[in-house]
Amino acid sequence: MAGNILGRLGGGPLDGQIIPLTIDDVTQADEELVLPWDAGHLVYRRAGAPENTGEHDGPTTVPYLFDTQM
Repeated sequence: MAGNILGRLGGGPLDGQIIPLTIDDVTQADEELVLPWDAGHLVYRRAGAPENTGEHDGPTTVPYLFDTQM
């Protein structure tokens, strides 16, 4: 079901935030997230393998690290 996979943001203005990803499978996770911010956008890049991918270890999370602000 879409929305059960989360993005975990590291660094930048959104450090520590968890956001829902609108995907059905971790293989669909984008390499880059461009998020609206103030008068521009923030770019976070995928930074590693998905975590908690088992059935009983909590929601699956995909790590992203801050790259730049546009």
